Amino acid sequence: MIITIRLFASYREKAGRAELELSLPPGATVRDAVRETLRLHPTLAADPTRLMIAVNQEYQPHDYPLSDQDEVALIPPVSGGAPLTIDPQEA
Repeated sequence: MIITIRLFASYREKAGRAELELSLPPGATVRDAVRETLRLHPTLAADPTRLMIAVNQEYQPHDYPLSDQDEVALIPPVSGGAPLTIDPQEA
């Protein structure tokens, strides 16, 4: 089966592309798609268990079974930023 992997933010920058197609055997899971993606792009993520995954625009666990033509989005963890402060005079 053919799966489209969509890469966002730092994953897209590290891979140098926004998406790729994978050929996976029937019965493959999200975990299998992640393994194959990291085999092709080993520097993409340090800890694959922390990847946020969406299949066809819905978050799914790593053991979720894939179907032919599914779109799998790999979303990096979000962090950083300064706390929001509001000036009471501006509110």
